[in-house]
Amino acid sequence: MHALLCHLESVGFSHSPRALGFDEEGREVLSYIEGESGPLGWAKVVEDEGLSAFARLLRDCHDATADFIPPDEAVWAVDTGTPTGGEVICHGDFGPWNVVWQGHLPVGLIDWDFARPAARLHDVAYALQYVAPFRDDAECLRWLHFPQPPNRRRRLERFCTAYGLPSTDGIVDAVITEQQANAQRVRRLAIAGHEPQATWVAEGHLQDLEHKVTWSRAHRHLFE
Repeated sequence: MHALLCHLESVGFSHSPRALGFDEEGREVLSYIEGESGPLGWAKVVEDEGLSAFARLLRDCHDATADFIPPDEAVWAVDTGTPTGGEVICHGDFGPWNVVWQGHLPVGLIDWDFARPAARLHDVAYALQYVAPFRDDAECLRWLHFPQPPNRRRRLERFCTAYGLPSTDGIVDAVITEQQANAQRVRRLAIAGHEPQATWVAEGHLQDLEHKVTWSRAHRHLFE
């Protein structure tokens, strides 16, 4: 991760933390990015301005990692290998909560622990499940700060346009596939004893993820 962050700094990507080495106790030291993040990020992507800026940040991130060559000893949190066939280094957890915001402007991208070589579409599909969103109306209104049920098709199209995709063909299928893969990752990490996934599974979060896949399949007409 430090090699990746140093690469991002070298190519002028200004939205990632800077790797500052380790302190005297062996703890990782990163630069601090001022702004709002975590749960506060959800409200930032409700309006069109924030949604488009969110998509452009992802595109800039992918473009910045496209020529990164991982060190020979690189080990990724999920999967292994080096980029092949047009892959980039995906962030792996690109959601509003991992973006640092100043107003509706994204100024930072944090929590790179799930970064890994993958097709750009991986991050695009992962992000869209949260910001289109592939969620029912009750969750959109209660938890995601929408004042009314969202126009999911329009939001999906707006995100893809801002990212620079030529069309939305196949995007809905890609999101559903990513939702399934995410549930499988959580299960696999939980079985291996990793946190917070082990706690999530113990608390029933895996069933919630599987329910969301079922909902997406049944409501794909809202996106197409």
